[in-house]
Amino acid sequence: MENSELTLNNVQRIVDDWIKRYGVRYFNELTNMVLLTEEVGELARLMARYYGEQSFKNKEEAKPIADEIADVLFVLICIANQTGVDLSQAFVKNLEKKTNRDSERHKNNSKLL
Repeated sequence: MENSELTLNNVQRIVDDWIKRYGVRYFNELTNMVLLTEEVGELARLMARYYGEQSFKNKEEAKPIADEIADVLFVLICIANQTGVDLSQAFVKNLEKKTNRDSERHKNNSKLL
């Protein structure tokens, strides 16, 4: 599959097909929320080691950050699918909200200059 085919709608369908083929069914919403938290924690652990002051333990494997981000995305897509959220529509609405709210806020933030 080529990246040009990976729209949010396509990715939601791909995950749904994968769940039906290999996962039997979606975990319930609460389980997926806990799994999302776990995956975000794994990403945070790597971020602290690659970009923060933490170091890897002796036999600890340095995993790619991209893999952990993809794990977070997969579970997030599962939650969207099972709760009926169209990620394309939600993203557009959210971006509009942020643009309306923050169109000048960050430009005027002296901490960012």
